[in-house]
Amino acid sequence: MASTARQLTVIALSGIARIQPGDDIITMMARATRAQGIVPGEGDVLVVAQKIVSRMQNRFYALADVTPTPQAQVLAERVDKDPRLVELILQESTAVLKTAPGVLIVQHRLGHCMANAGIDRSNVAGDDDQVLLLPLDPDGWCDEARRDLSATFGVDIGVVMSDSFGRPWRLGTTGVAIGAAGIPARLDVRGRQDLDGRELEVTQIGLGDEVAAAASILMGQAGEGLPACWVQGIPERGSGAAADLVRPPELDLFNTQGDRAR
Repeated sequence: MASTARQLTVIALSGIARIQPGDDIITMMARATRAQGIVPGEGDVLVVAQKIVSRMQNRFYALADVTPTPQAQVLAERVDKDPRLVELILQESTAVLKTAPGVLIVQHRLGHCMANAGIDRSNVAGDDDQVLLLPLDPDGWCDEARRDLSATFGVDIGVVMSDSFGRPWRLGTTGVAIGAAGIPARLDVRGRQDLDGRELEVTQIGLGDEVAAAASILMGQAGEGLPACWVQGIPERGSGAAADLVRPPELDLFNTQGDRAR
């Protein structure tokens, strides 16, 4: 059987001012979309960088305001990091997964396995004493944005919040969905058939991550200043959340549990 031609289009939104606490990001995204002549269609997905949502939610933290606990001080010495930063990492995480000089991998309160609980200094502005934490409720924010933008444009769209993750045994970071709405973030295709008619038994696709990674190519991870992209042509419709992508502890084959107790 001949395959049907498919096309995926990714369009970066430009001209978006640097987000400040309290800004109306959703309205800003809608204005930028119209200014570029983009007409969202059914099933299109807006990918937004987590950093601008964190900025809007005023998730800034001054290290000068942090008093490290004895636990944070001991761990900071082990990983060679600022004890105040380590204290914030512990507050944002549920478990310490791996430590080494210069490395602190934790399970974030959202369930993600990540370095430094996603706390970042890059593109934060201010001095080195200020850091930025992840948004409070990425899935919830994406759902709110999806409903507002769908009403604005009169079509059903999806929203993904992306962040940059490293991966075990792989060099380089890639875009990952930490929030999603209006898209099947974890696409379960078990029961479908392959080209030979065999029924798929285990295949589940991290569609939210794939969309985030596609947008990340244009959004970049340095000083590009492109915090959002429209992704058009995604063949799958449905609903879901980024929380659907987090592997349950009972299915975790790699974590030895050795460092998880805190």
